[in-house]
Amino acid sequence: MRIAIGCDHRGLKPKQFIIKLITEAKHSYEDFGGYTTDPVDYPDIARKVAETVASGDFERGILICDTGIGMSIAANKVKGIRAALCRDVFSARRARQHNDANVLCLATQGQSATGEIVDAFLTTEFEGGRHERRLNKIKAMEG
Repeated sequence: MRIAIGCDHRGLKPKQFIIKLITEAKHSYEDFGGYTTDPVDYPDIARKVAETVASGDFERGILICDTGIGMSIAANKVKGIRAALCRDVFSARRARQHNDANVLCLATQGQSATGEIVDAFLTTEFEGGRHERRLNKIKAMEG
């Protein structure tokens, strides 16, 4: 799987940990920044990741900032993106199963929780069925 990843300055450490997990799971990735702890504007990073996922160049995206909220709001402005802020494994699985989320947004939190959430997001498939009808309604809202 090809994964686009990005973070703001506060998400640098978790991003580095997630890149290690992605590599160990034999996925490929591209890092869209930030690259240092110097302050960056999270909407710029979210837009880059979201646009490349929406274009089909990458199958999934992962965004990290202090709370995950800003990244989620910004990424969801891009047509075709279903970014989900997940703080636990249950929400990561449901985001994939029921919403076919294509971008995972994370807060900076402990590595064990982050690893489990990322794994759930990357390994869970969309269930389709009744969820497809609902997803189509969301897509229709995009215009």
